[in-house]
Formats: sequence, C-alpha cells, structure tokens
Amino acid sequence: MPGDDDIESREGTVKRNSYNNDDDNNNNRSSVYASSSTYVIVDTDSQWTSWLVPMVVVANVSVFVVVMYVNNCSDHRHTRLAGNCVATFLGRFSFEPLRENPLFGPSSSTLNKLGALEWTKVVINHQGWRLITCIWLHAGIIHLLVNMLSLVFIGIRLEQQFGFVRVGIIYLLSGFGASVLSSLFNRNNISVGASGALFGLLGAMLSELITNWSIYTNKAAALFSLLIIIAINLAIGILPHVDNFAHIGGLITGFLLGFVLLCRPQFGSLERENLPAGTPFKSNYKPYQYALWLVSVVLLVVGLTVASVMLFRGENGNDHCRWCRYLTCVSTSRWDCNEN
Repeated sequence: MPGDDDIESREGTVKRNSYNNDDDNNNNRSSVYASSSTYVIVDTDSQWTSWLVPMVVVANVSVFVVVMYVNNCSDHRHTRLAGNCVATFLGRFSFEPLRENPLFGPSSSTLNKLGALEWTKVVINHQGWRLITCIWLHAGIIHLLVNMLSLVFIGIRLEQQFGFVRVGIIYLLSGFGASVLSSLFNRNNISVGASGALFGLLGAMLSELITNWSIYTNKAAALFSLLIIIAINLAIGILPHVDNFAHIGGLITGFLLGFVLLCRPQFGSLERENLPAGTPFKSNYKPYQYALWLVSVVLLVVGLTVASVMLFRGENGNDHCRWCRYLTCVSTSRWDCNEN
C-alpha cells in the first residue's frame, strides 16, 4: 500500500476523441470546472514536479523523427514516384502518399521493421520485445499529436499528485497489457501507438476515484463524467483501423493498477499533527481499500500471466470468445470489418 500522503486535490477535465483530450486551466483549490466532465478532489499545497510525462513526450517525438528518417519516402523510386510523397520539401522526412497513410506518416513496412506489434513476429519469430516497442511508435503525425496531447493533459496531473514512479509503472504496464490483449485477438494487422497506455491512465483515474471515494467532492458527477468519457472512447474504437482490443487491455490493466498504486489514506497529515505527542497514529486506510488492493494484485498477476502464456502458445483469443470481434469493429453498409 502507498505511504500516508497528505490529502491532495486534482481538478481537471479529461476528454478524448479516439485519443483527444481537452483540458481547462487550473483554478484555485476549491474551484469546479464549468464542464460536463469535471474531476474534483480535495486539495493540498504540496505536489510533485512533473518531469516524466514531458520526457515521454520528447521520447515519442524523437522516435517519430527517427522513423521518418528511416522511412525516407522520397527514395522509394523503385515502388513509387518521389512526387507522390506528401511535403516533398522535407526531403527524406516527407510523408507517405495519403492513399497509403492518411495520418501523414511512414509506411507500414517501416513501422513493422522498427518494432510494430505483429502476431507473427511476436509469436512465431519470438520477438516479444515488440509488446513494448510498439507503444513508442505512431502511424503518423496526427496520431502522434493527439496521443501526446492526451498524455500531457492526463499524465501531468496524475504525476503531480502521485509521483513519476507510480505513473510510470501504470503507463508501461498498461501499454504491455494492451499489447498482449491486442496480439491475442488481432492476427491480421500491425498495431502501433500509445493509446493502450493512455487508456490505462484513464482506468487508473477511475479506480482511484473509487478507492478514494470519501475524499472527493461531487462524487457522483465525477464518476458519471469519467464513465461517459471512457464509454465514448471505447465506442469510437469500433471504427475500422482502430485497435479497440489494445484500448480495452490498457483500460483493464490501468484500472487494476489504480487500486494498487493510487490508494490514498482517508485522513490528512494535519490530523496527525494535532494529536498529542506520543499518541500512536492508527493507519487510516479503510478495510475496503485493503480488499481492493489484494484482489487487484491477484487479478493483475493471474491475468497477465495467463494472457501471456496463451499468446506465446499461439492461441487465438477469438476461438475462446466468438463475439469479442464486435468489440473492435462492427460491419456496416459503409465498411466491411473483414477487409480491415
């Protein structure tokens, strides 16, 4: 369980359209955002300085630059005319033709070469490292931009309240859980992006709200708003070319990690300071918090272990869950999921 932190407050708005995030500026500690998705907690003056999230953003941008350098669209003369590349004035950093990549980015072959998630390479070729490297790759500059904006608006707030260690663990493990579930159900396409890790942060926000319920103001509004945000983003995930299994895997992993890593004591340090000297201070975690912590640890260990074993044994998740394919794509008159 975490140490006895002072009760802190985080007031924020988190909205994501596929990965988009809208945030208002911080007001004073008792203010409430005039938004439908208000996330309000009690406040304290002490906060960690956020440096991990900015470093992750810089790392993702740097990796994208390297990917574009390696891609070198303007040099693909054996497969296409250089003039077909987008923004040719960028030289070897120019983007692939929009008919191949509408997100202004590299080719799928370049992403695959540099660590994209692909079932064949992970399972058959034993390249398990792709479960992590895919988190740092993005399909295009639009994909990168919306993911990094989401990370800034969600991650900085969490890091300020809980520190870089806990947020970093949630981010990486959620990304790993997203990759494992995606690989179990998605064998036909490659997958890249930090969206699974970002859904993990959203899931952690939800479980943190639940386990620290008594220190929140506007509890019902905060819970309802967060559930609506998650539901909307999962609904967007049924569109073609969106890997909703990664979103779901990251969300579940982050949700469980939130109970483990983001649990707060229910009383602040000011109450300890007011106790007479020498008075023993009883732990102020509630029994339900210990129970949620224990159950979440067990589910995390068992879930990730079983899913990983199934994956590397070459099992197909769709064989165990016939209807699960509808979680990531629903065929309509406008598109056929079998073609994506």
